Amino acid sequence: MKTLQTAFFLFVFVPLVNSAPSIQQESLRFYEYDTDVTMGSLIQQDYEMQSKDIIKDGTNVSLDTSLRLQGDDSEGNVPPTKDTNLPTCLLCVCLSGSVYCEEIDIEAVPPLPKETAYLYARFNKIKRIAVSDFADITTLRRIDFSGNKIEEIEDGAFSKLLLLEELSLAENRLIKLPVLPPKLTTFNANQNRIKSRGIKANAFKKLTNLAYLYLGHNALESVPLNLPESLRILHLQYNNITTITDDTFCKSNNTRYIRTSMDEIRMEGNPILLAKHVNAFSCLRTLPVGTYY
Repeated sequence: MKTLQTAFFLFVFVPLVNSAPSIQQESLRFYEYDTDVTMGSLIQQDYEMQSKDIIKDGTNVSLDTSLRLQGDDSEGNVPPTKDTNLPTCLLCVCLSGSVYCEEIDIEAVPPLPKETAYLYARFNKIKRIAVSDFADITTLRRIDFSGNKIEEIEDGAFSKLLLLEELSLAENRLIKLPVLPPKLTTFNANQNRIKSRGIKANAFKKLTNLAYLYLGHNALESVPLNLPESLRILHLQYNNITTITDDTFCKSNNTRYIRTSMDEIRMEGNPILLAKHVNAFSCLRTLPVGTYY
C-alpha cells in the first residue's frame, strides 16, 4: 500500500512543480543586466512588485516587456522633431515679448505671438525667410538668425518691420542682401558668401541710424557704396577687396570734409595694399586696420 501511495504522489505532484515559472531565476538575470547604480534600487523594487503581480495573475511577462515598462518615463525627454506641430510657445520659450527658439532644429520661422519684440532663432536649420514670416509682426526690434542655413530671403521680407533696430544674419549661406528696414542701427552679415554684386548700390544709403555694419568673411570685391554718415564701426576683414577710391569713405570734391562718426574700419585679410590709397583715408580720424606694405 505504501508503495502505491508513493507512486501516486510522484505521478501527480512532480509535473506540477516542474511546470511552475522560474520567477527567481529570471529576477536574477534582470539584476545582472541592469547597470544603472543610481536607479538600481528603484528598478529592483518595481520589478519585485511586478513579479508578485505575475504570480497572482498566473501569467508570464518577458524580460523585454519589463524593460520597456521601466523605460516609459524616459521617453518624455526626447526633443521635438522638425515635424512637430506644437504651438510656438511650447516649442520655444516665450518671455515678456521675447521668443527664444535656439538650437531646436527648426527649418522655418515659427508663427510668432503678435506682440513679439525680440526673436532669437540661432543655430537651427532655417533655409529660407519668406514675406509671410513677419507680415503681421510689426513690433519686432531685434532678430537674430545667426548660425542657420539661410540661402534665400524673399524681397520685402523685412519691409514692414519699421521698428527693427538690430538684425543678425551671420554664419549663413547668403549670396546677396535683402532690402533692409529703415531704422536699423546694427546689421551683421559676417561669414556668408556675399559678393559685391549681391549688394545694391543704395542698400545702406537711407539707413541714417546705422552705426554698426559687419560684413567680414564674405567674398566682396569692393567696399559697399554710399555708406551712411551715422556709421561708426565697419568690418570688411577677410574678403576679396582689391581697390578703393577717394570717394569710398571721403568726398574727393571737398577736402574739408571729415567723417566724424567713424571710429573703426577693419580691412585685414584682403589683397589690397592700403598704402597705395592714402587719399581714400584723408577724412578719417583713424586709419583702417589692414596691410599697408
